[in-house]
Amino acid sequence: MADFYDVLGVSRTATAAEIRKAYVMIARERHPDRFTDPAEKAQAQEFFKQATEAFNTLASERGRALYDAEAAKPKLTTPAEIAADAYARGLKQLEDRDIAGAVELFRAAAYHAPQEARCHAALGRALSRDPRSGREAVQALEEAARLAPQNPAFHAELALALESQGLHIRARKSAETALRLAPDDPQVARIAAQLGAGSEDENPPEGGGFKGFLRRKP
Repeated sequence: MADFYDVLGVSRTATAAEIRKAYVMIARERHPDRFTDPAEKAQAQEFFKQATEAFNTLASERGRALYDAEAAKPKLTTPAEIAADAYARGLKQLEDRDIAGAVELFRAAAYHAPQEARCHAALGRALSRDPRSGREAVQALEEAARLAPQNPAFHAELALALESQGLHIRARKSAETALRLAPDDPQVARIAAQLGAGSEDENPPEGGGFKGFLRRKP
């Protein structure tokens, strides 16, 4: 997007009166109605639309303050920067209970940082909040566990996601992996017990499984 100050031809320290004067001059000299050639008219229409947006923004004290603040922010250029920003904002969306917003941000984070296990894990957790996204949640958590095979939490979360999809045998195996990696972790031990990891019982205890785990999440 073009710089609004450049569009109007004023400095960043221009007064409100100078901004208005610049816009009036543009409206008088470069209004689309002054052109008859179709190509020139189309070009003038595009410029005038941009100039009007710039004026409406900068002529408002609040609008100008917000515009200047946004322009002053460091620009994200590398995939790693974009991913880190999306991940952090996704966590904030989760705190605000905006699950759909969090999912989209975590998708972006995983896309720009495909080797970051935490991005895939966060995406899987967010997707797990919606039963309709269970399969995709499993895929995201599987990727997290693949990228960080020594992280017991990822295997435990994958176990619960698999269980929610009725994949009991695979859920048990993931729970057993988590338990092997962190035998002294009480949460991992609890999940393993819920899923019957290491036992012959195919049915988890009452109130266990994926939904029970979510209810206990802070």
